[in-house]
Amino acid sequence: MSIWTSEINLKRYNTFGVEAKAASIARLHTPEDVLTLLEHIWLTGRHCVFLGGGSNVLFVRDWPGIVALNKISGIEIIEESEEYVWVKTGSGHNWHDLVMWSVERGLGGLENLALIPGSVGAGPMQNIGAYGREIKDTFWELEAVDVNTGKVKIFNLEDCAFGYRTSYFKSRGKGLWFIQSVTLRLFKKPVLVLDYGNVREEVARLSASPTPADVANAVMHIRRSKLPDPALLGNAGSFFKNPELPEKKIHALRENYPEMPVYPSAQPGYLKVAAGWLIEKCGLKGFRRGACGVHAHQALVLVNYGGATGTEILDLARHIQEVVHRTFDIMLEPEVNIIS
Repeated sequence: MSIWTSEINLKRYNTFGVEAKAASIARLHTPEDVLTLLEHIWLTGRHCVFLGGGSNVLFVRDWPGIVALNKISGIEIIEESEEYVWVKTGSGHNWHDLVMWSVERGLGGLENLALIPGSVGAGPMQNIGAYGREIKDTFWELEAVDVNTGKVKIFNLEDCAFGYRTSYFKSRGKGLWFIQSVTLRLFKKPVLVLDYGNVREEVARLSASPTPADVANAVMHIRRSKLPDPALLGNAGSFFKNPELPEKKIHALRENYPEMPVYPSAQPGYLKVAAGWLIEKCGLKGFRRGACGVHAHQALVLVNYGGATGTEILDLARHIQEVVHRTFDIMLEPEVNIIS
């Protein structure tokens, strides 16, 4: 492990492409590197933030401590049965690469999550999901290091307390653990999930007998048609969660807005509303303020046109929250982690 003690510009390490400085940067390639870093933190008392792909984070100020870049990679099949394959992956491994690895082998469970940016370790932290699937649907266990003791603990599905775009690691356990590896249980006989958005239509265009690879290709086509490439236009994907609301409130809203898109929720008595639709209905799709704005084709995505600061993007997000709340009495909750 190496630690650079001079100031480092974080622009290249976050997909929003905002300028922010870190006092130090460390690169973690092995579990031993993690322990070395933790010992350094314990001795110096310095603060640390861990980054994977930097695809779900917004820096609104310089970071006075260490930014640790997670580079722990590798994919390993650890067990097989007639129905399943258990796959263990380093938390710093690129998520989309893991999805492509799985569909190339005909394994099911991850195909709907193709082209989600970021690292494997961010998957269970956020309970990432798209097009009818979430990581919890294939999750088996993960290894995490207690940042206060260096001890490793195995977390199972129940331990992770997965919810909509959240988990134990984003709530009660936030900042207490470093996720080191993730094990998923993938399907040898996939059951494809097609009834979300226009996935079925896109899959039918590709094949009459679809495979996980066909679903992944369909999802990639849909995502590329709607979402900007962070390499070309700074963004962190969906900035806000889709609000989960009581069914009674949904029905009341639909009296005035019968066209409002609504989706099932895991919470009994609740439904999800499309946050992008709420923002667009408020006339904010394509809205621009200085160097940042709302994407012209997907209102759920905030973009950095070049030179925007984290504070400016956060101010834009708060403006959107205020307008949506004033219009619908719904407070949007950020999905992006804000480092302030």
